Order: sequence, then structure tokens, then C-alpha cells
Amino acid sequence: MASFTLHGIPVSRGIAIGRAHLLAPAALDVSHYLVPEEHVEAEVERLQQALATVHRELQTLWNELPKDAPTELGAFIDVHVLILSDPMISEAPLDIIRSRHYNAEWALVTQIEELSAQFDEIEDPYLRERKADIQQVAERVLKVLMGSEPLPGPRTEEDELAAQMVVIAHDISPADMLKFRDGSFIGFVTDVGGQNSHTAIVARSLDIPATVGVSQASRLIEQDDWVIIDGDAGVVIVSPSALVLEQYRERQQAAVRARKKLNKLKKTPAVTKDGTPITLLANIELPDDCGPALEAGANGVGLFRSEFLFMGRAANMPSEDEQFEQYRKAVMAMKGRPVTIRTLDIGADKPLDPTEHTALNPALGLRAIRYCLSEPQLFLTQLRAILRASAYGKLRILIPMLAHAFEIEQSLAMIEQAKAELREANIKYDPQVDVGAMIEIPAAALALPMFVRRMNFLSIGTNDLIQYTLAIDRVDYEVAHLYNPLHPAVLQLISMTISAGHKAGIDVAVCGEMAGDAKLTRLLLGMGLKEFSMHWGQLLSVKQEILNSDMSLIVPQTRKILRSMDPNAIADAVLALQTM
Repeated sequence: MASFTLHGIPVSRGIAIGRAHLLAPAALDVSHYLVPEEHVEAEVERLQQALATVHRELQTLWNELPKDAPTELGAFIDVHVLILSDPMISEAPLDIIRSRHYNAEWALVTQIEELSAQFDEIEDPYLRERKADIQQVAERVLKVLMGSEPLPGPRTEEDELAAQMVVIAHDISPADMLKFRDGSFIGFVTDVGGQNSHTAIVARSLDIPATVGVSQASRLIEQDDWVIIDGDAGVVIVSPSALVLEQYRERQQAAVRARKKLNKLKKTPAVTKDGTPITLLANIELPDDCGPALEAGANGVGLFRSEFLFMGRAANMPSEDEQFEQYRKAVMAMKGRPVTIRTLDIGADKPLDPTEHTALNPALGLRAIRYCLSEPQLFLTQLRAILRASAYGKLRILIPMLAHAFEIEQSLAMIEQAKAELREANIKYDPQVDVGAMIEIPAAALALPMFVRRMNFLSIGTNDLIQYTLAIDRVDYEVAHLYNPLHPAVLQLISMTISAGHKAGIDVAVCGEMAGDAKLTRLLLGMGLKEFSMHWGQLLSVKQEILNSDMSLIVPQTRKILRSMDPNAIADAVLALQTM
């Protein structure tokens, strides 16, 4: 196959080289792993046994049909038995296990997706609808498989090399991406998405290369194609030549060497050349992220995105006890360092239930604190769980998307109510727990006195602040090029917020993606920022910039930047900051 190159939006740095795995939505619901050679036949047998079990189930159903049952019921079961016996179900997935080493569930879903695509091409509406029968039979088999014991076994070096796979999809939700945390996938390419969609943020948190907004990628790239993702340039090279492959492998190795150099900075305090101490915090999605954050030298957690405990669970919300255990686990894992838990921030590209009807413009709709105040019992449950965890270490509560005085008052009142309920139940909590506001709506940045009077700290969510200031949807790849953290209006709002916090004597952090971009570290330092919160994988790059920075040189240059309204001059001046 001839080599070709696709261009998209770079969202997570680095280079990934591997085989393409085209992912349809149905495949997200099952486990994905490669089976070692010595366990392939055992995995084949596992699928065969599942097929036999479903066959027996269908036979039992047929035998137990009441005499007065409609004849269609028996015919329906007969159709499913025929489908189950057809080689397209009974044999083809076994061949996939043997040839690709996919686990049984993955092999079955892969085959069903191919069959479904073929049925979609059929003109006859009756035959086209038979796709639903095939999917229903497959669901029966999957249920049996998911109740059986998988046989992944220990991976050999050869298996690891074979496991270098990149996901190619039209789109992947943040919740679905988290399912691949421990999988074999080393990179992501999607047809849609923007630089700071939450999917992009999770890709960075997984610390693997990703490119989004690669229009038609899922149509042009074929299963098992060799693919290079250049996460720095937003380029995807399909079926690369041997020379190109070698060049990118050399770049991969150079990146590994650079990472090893950075690792030497883990225990070095983050202090500028002139002696200004800086606090570096980690953004996390789940308590298990605390270990890597500490390993990278984080001074605490600046943002625990609690919504990842809720996503995909609209019908089975986490209970107070379940939430408490997760928050407590994070607090204990950080060993006395502060943990800032953001209350539930769902909506826009993070729906609780992706199948539910969404608002016409969800980014401007019922999301974050607006949603929580409209669901007071859900909000109170979360607040009680957070407060209970505060008895086990330093914990702070962060409220997202505040814009109005009444939202501040209602949020604080709900926290007081949660405290009262815990006191009444004689449950311990920290009565002095700090409460902060996310500044991510321009109205909030322009009304800071309203916030600094009532809040203990502020955290600037630059992702949404940029989105709302520039009136663009950061998930929409058609306007993603307009997303610009260096827009003069954005810089003014960030600078104003940092200054207002300092004057009021309260801490101000940046927890958006700007905090983890080493190219912007000196600009934020020059604005007076003392707290950076980012994914733990970005900590050492930012620390290196801090250690090489001299505030006496940076501050005057930053003031000039803030006075400028010329985008090109601002970009050049920010670039010049990096050489000071």
C-alpha cells in the first residue's frame, strides 16, 4: 500500500509507531488485550464453550415455550440458532483469535462490526434489519464470555512488540478513553475533536501521543495498517516507508533520552534563579493517579476531576460511601500534601449518559455547578463524601463554573448543610476546610471582588476561560484553529485574576492546560503565578523552565506583552521569554 499523510490537531506530544486498530463504538464495552501464543488455543476454546452455552440456552428456551405461545416466538429462536451456527459467527471470530491474538470478546465484537457494516449496505429493508438479530446473538455470547475467566497470561517481549497498536476512531469519549488506561494502545487518532476537548485532555493524562480532528481518518486508514502518530506536529503517516520509519524511531529514542534527563529533577525544589519558590500540583482523574504524581514530585493535587467517578453511570450513581472511599484513598495517598477536589463538572463533552438527549448548545447549558444546584440531593451526597474525607488529611473543595453571586451563596450554603448533617450523625470532618472557585467564565474574571470576599482560593480553568472568551466550542474541530491562549483578552483576564488574588491575600492557581505547557511557563511566572497544576507527566518539563527562569528579567517583558494587542508581537515576545 502506498504511503500517505493526514493532518490534524496535535493534542498530546510524542511519537507512536504501531498497527492501526479501527474502533467502532460497540467495541468500547469489552476488554481489549492480546493473548500470548501459548494461550491462543485456550482462548479459542473459551469462545467455543460460550457459543455452546448460548446454543444450549436457546434450545432450553425453545423446549420451554408454552403451548399457547405465538408461533413467531419459536421462529425467532430458530433464527438465532441458525445465526449462532453460521460460520460467520461460529468460525470467523476463532480465526481472528488465532491470527491477531485478540481476546475472545474483542474478536467477536470485531467480527460483528464487520458483519454489521455489510448489512448496512443491503438495499432490502427486511434483510437489513436482520443486523439486529446478529447483534442480539452476539450480546448473548458476550454475556457468557464476560462471566467466564479470561486467560491473558504473562506477556512476553514478542507480545509487547505485537501490542504496539494505535486506536483510530471517529470519536472517543473521555470515559471510554479511561478504559484503555492499562491496555495495549499506544496512541489515538480521531476524525473530530479539538486541542482542548476533554478527550484531548485525557489523552495527555494517559501520556500517550494523540492527534484529533484528522478528518476521514477512520475511513482512509485500514485495519492493521502501520501508522506513525507525530503528536508534536499533529501528523499521521500511514504505511510509512522504511526510511521514514527509521527516522521516527530515532526521534522516539531521543525523546526517551530527554525524559531520562528530566527525571533527575524529581527531587529538586521548584525555585526560580532569583529564589522565588513555586508550587507544582498534579491534575488527576482517579485516586490511582496519586502514585505517579508523587513519583514526579508533585506538591499535592491541584485538581481531582471527580466527574470521572460518575461518567457512564447515569443509572447507577456512586453512593456516598463509594465516593468517600475514593476521595479518602486520594487524600491518604498524598501523605499530607493538599488534595483539591472539584465538585461534579459534567455536561458539554462530558455527559453522564452519552445516549441522553443533549441541549442545543451544551457548553452553555446545564453543566457543572448549574447541574449540581438543580440536583441538590446528588450535590449534598458528594459534599458529605468530600467532607468525610477531609478528616484524613489536607483537602480543599473547588466549585466549577461559578458566575453569579447567588451561585456562590447557594454553594456555600449547601456545604454548611452537609457539615450540619455530618455533625448530627457524629461523623468527623475538617470544619476549616477551604473552599475555592474556578474562574473559567469571563463574567467571573470581571467580577473578582465578588469571589475574593467569599472564597479561600481561586483556580483559573484556562480551557473553558479561553473557550468562553473567544466564543468557540473547543470540541468543534472546524473552529479549533481559533482556540488561542495568547489572545490579548485571555491574557488580560488571567493577569487580572492573579493580581486580584494576590491583593486579597488568597492563593491563585492555574489548573487548565496552559499550566502544563512549558512554552507558557515563563509568561505565567511573569504574571505572578505561584501555583501551577497540570498532568503529572508535564511536571518535570515545567520545573525545568522554572529552575532556568529569572523573575527580574521575565516580569518587565511580561508587562510589555500584556500591553500589546498585536497577536504576532505577543507570539514573538513569548518565544523570546524562553531564551531569557
